[in-house]
Amino acid sequence: MSLYKRKNTWWTDFSVNGQRFRQSLDTTDWREAQSNEKELIAQAQAGKLSGAGRSFARLAFTEGLERYLADRCAHVAPRSHRSESDHAKPLREYFSATPVARISAEAILAYIRYRKEKGISNVTINMEVGIVRRILKRAKRWSMVADDVPRLPERRDIGRALSFEEKTRLLRVAGAKPEWETARLAAILALNTTMRGCELKGLCWRDIDFIERTLTIRRSKTAAGERVIPLNADAWNTILQLRERARKLFGDNLEADWHLFPHAEGYSKPDPTRPMSGWRSAWRSLTRAVQCPACGLLEQPAEECANDECKADIRSLKSPLHGLRFHDLRHHAITELAESQASERTIMAISGHISAKMLDHYSHVRMQAKRQALDALSAKPSSAVNRGGLKGGYDTNDDTNSHPEETPFPQVLERNGGDDETRTRDLCRDRAAF
Repeated sequence: MSLYKRKNTWWTDFSVNGQRFRQSLDTTDWREAQSNEKELIAQAQAGKLSGAGRSFARLAFTEGLERYLADRCAHVAPRSHRSESDHAKPLREYFSATPVARISAEAILAYIRYRKEKGISNVTINMEVGIVRRILKRAKRWSMVADDVPRLPERRDIGRALSFEEKTRLLRVAGAKPEWETARLAAILALNTTMRGCELKGLCWRDIDFIERTLTIRRSKTAAGERVIPLNADAWNTILQLRERARKLFGDNLEADWHLFPHAEGYSKPDPTRPMSGWRSAWRSLTRAVQCPACGLLEQPAEECANDECKADIRSLKSPLHGLRFHDLRHHAITELAESQASERTIMAISGHISAKMLDHYSHVRMQAKRQALDALSAKPSSAVNRGGLKGGYDTNDDTNSHPEETPFPQVLERNGGDDETRTRDLCRDRAAF
């Protein structure tokens, strides 16, 4: 193996198992070149330094980016591909014709500083750097810069659960204007099924079982999201409203592959064969709407009331729903399931989660529910006297020699096996023996 220079840049030339490797180390520092060379040799010995990677590394960044996006299209959903293409635009402008092999850790850090100066959020920058990371991995170059490019800290905003008053206000406001009807129906389904927005948009009439009153999600964000959800009364009434609305638009004969939320609904030519793109504008309007305290007019925030006869000062008013995301309705639904004492397996089957960790991420068991659970610990009456002569203590004798008429906790019975009646009878028999 040998190190040599080309125009002040160190190169390496070595062979592993009879295969020759010769490439630039992208540094003018001799010590750094030695370190990079050792890492390349280790990669070659592990079979990670392929000829295809070296040829990809010689491409200009713009060309490598186009190849990456073209190949990526086959592995992600169309919407994800569009999002990634949008995040690639500033990368294309910044790195331009720079060879992929010349993108160093310092170049990536400089790009991060450049984006931060423009006020771009850490989440967006991490997504953009993620594209660079995957391109460099394909070129077998990421391992050389990974340790020097840390991920920017992100805000861990996992959503919110609504109070009863907020939930009531949301549904009341959503029903106040016809242009918010789609958002209202989608919100009711989300609150009663834990469905994501993308799952709602993809619903077709073939997914609704009108006999069993169930809803089948055939395509979701994850494989665990494909599930069957039974419809409660509110969700079922919403499905019926959607069917009546579809019949008014397209006639009584609804095709199985038509969408519940058709594309361009509200315009002259709605298309039921395509899904609705979204209800973002309606959602923002209804969550920001305020009510004038003088005349009661529901309107968007402004300096004065839009009612010409009122003109009250409303600049200080702010909706309690301001900033509520549609995805927060899924958080709220899972929270209510958790507070209803449903088992984790049942909640995950309904919501489509695959792990208890994700369930913890989405569940926001509220303070009142936590308080009630803790209050239950001190609600158990005790008439036994412990060894110190004090009543109601936590003496072991008092806990183990409970009165026969006391009912064991259900979770203990479930854990030990057997039905409640059998286990209670056995416990009483055992205590009588003592």
